[in-house]
Amino acid sequence: MDAAPDTKCLKCGRRLRNYSPDGLGPKCRRKVRRAGRSQELAQYKEHLVAKATELLEQGGVIPLRDTRKNLVYLTVSSDGTEAYRTARAACTCPAGLRATYMCAHRIAVHILALAS
Repeated sequence: MDAAPDTKCLKCGRRLRNYSPDGLGPKCRRKVRRAGRSQELAQYKEHLVAKATELLEQGGVIPLRDTRKNLVYLTVSSDGTEAYRTARAACTCPAGLRATYMCAHRIAVHILALAS
């Protein structure tokens, strides 16, 4: 199955030759998966890292804009009904607004940053 002519990798911007449900090319996908196993993620709760990895694999993290190297992403809620603006520093989801712990959306953005 060929990708649409204007389909690009969400991470590096290269043209995708084949359809990708997560929006990543093969090299970027390998980098993201490797970053998802990083020791730096041990500081987070294990079930939240698993949710963040699932969010990335399902294509639930979409870059919105780059504001002086602080990437802002649109992330999807667990049930798929809401979308939140997320950066490394903050998230507009209920858990992110309470800021009692790092939400899965921010962990997913952290994984993308580690993959750079």
